[in-house]
Amino acid sequence: MGLRILDRVINSMDISAPKFQVYSLNNFLKIPQVERYLSKEQIRNIQTVGNVLPFKVNNYVIDELIDWENVPNDPIFKLTFPQVEMLSKPHYSKMESALMQELPRAELKKVANDIRLELNPHPAGQKSNIPELDGDKLTGIQHKYRETLLFFPSNSQTCHAYCTFCFRWPQFVGMDELKFAMKETDLLVKYLQRNPEVTDVLFTGGDPMIMKTNKFEQYINPLLESEIPNLQTIRIGSKALGYWPYRFITDNDADDMLRLFERVTKSGKQLAFMAHFNNVQELRTPAVERAMQRIIDTGAVIRTQSPIMNHINNSAEDWAQMWRKQVKLGAIPYYMFMARDTGAQDYFAVSIEEAWNVFKSAYNQVSGIARTVRGPSMSAAPGKVQILGINEINGEKVMVLRFLQGRNPDWVARPFFAKYNPEAIWLDDLEPFGDEEHFFFEKEYAEMPFV
Repeated sequence: MGLRILDRVINSMDISAPKFQVYSLNNFLKIPQVERYLSKEQIRNIQTVGNVLPFKVNNYVIDELIDWENVPNDPIFKLTFPQVEMLSKPHYSKMESALMQELPRAELKKVANDIRLELNPHPAGQKSNIPELDGDKLTGIQHKYRETLLFFPSNSQTCHAYCTFCFRWPQFVGMDELKFAMKETDLLVKYLQRNPEVTDVLFTGGDPMIMKTNKFEQYINPLLESEIPNLQTIRIGSKALGYWPYRFITDNDADDMLRLFERVTKSGKQLAFMAHFNNVQELRTPAVERAMQRIIDTGAVIRTQSPIMNHINNSAEDWAQMWRKQVKLGAIPYYMFMARDTGAQDYFAVSIEEAWNVFKSAYNQVSGIARTVRGPSMSAAPGKVQILGINEINGEKVMVLRFLQGRNPDWVARPFFAKYNPEAIWLDDLEPFGDEEHFFFEKEYAEMPFV
């Protein structure tokens, strides 16, 4: 055991970890707080919506993050427990009716799947991002942007708890045809070797940190041991710090995972831990503070991101507190996203104008060290589009935007203008400003072979 790891083991002994316990739709009534704080109607709503959208929560979230005295308004409660407004009234009625009829399991699943298919399960043209190798589709890889490749390990297709806003919800509802997943790391290596423009691999899911270290090593080791000179950064997209920080402190293979992180950084690759924090409440426990320090001690960098969401974090003070706390704990604020156009978007959606106002006000409240953050950004089909602000041209209000990432890299950083629309919540709601019928990128995008 290395000295640095040993020091971290000793320093973490004052963190007492509960045994991990998970609750889903089948057993959430066993949560002691449910019957104490929730009405029968609220419980019925959870059961109805939870038959369509995925629901899983654990004891750390229940006991250390949710303020049950503030339920149902507590943001972490809304972040993890399905709410009645997350389905449209017709969809809710359809699911409620099916449950009241006590339909057989297969018929109930069909009703749920019919609703799911109407919720845009693969936003931003994700199915168009699947590359091929020697004529075979790599169903566990997405390659949308030139330098960055997403990899979906088959062993990471779940999380410690589920976010009710998650745009990857189709991964968790048992519809295999909607999943991205792959076991074959040798194909990943071969693809990277044949595409030297790729510098970054992002492990995503689900959550890669749901895996035991010996499983995760099976994906990481080939990247370190193969000849891939173009690979500079290994990213890990994870909610584990927010939902189960004990993964890096007291889990029985926590130190093994940290050693693996150290091995990545000592190999000359950067390890970027892309942490998802949606509300400052997730950053206030001793466990998350210790877990973040242990990860940083390995040489890894923690970057933080979240969508801006109604009911969860739609105030400038929420964001300013989050960014200040993240910086204090050694992390780098990275992205504010718009809630994607899938699943319960109508429940979480914040208008483009409101998101910009929140971002601007929060940005003004923090020091320059926290102004690494970019946003608000829409991960739309053509690319990541940032809202730069609301301005005027010849006395007429316009929305100013630019690409942070694009399917064509030449689109990046080029400002463009949209007609002012205070109701817009997504790129599709915007129209070009002036006499143009289409935005500058639309014709080229429409002619791309995968669209």
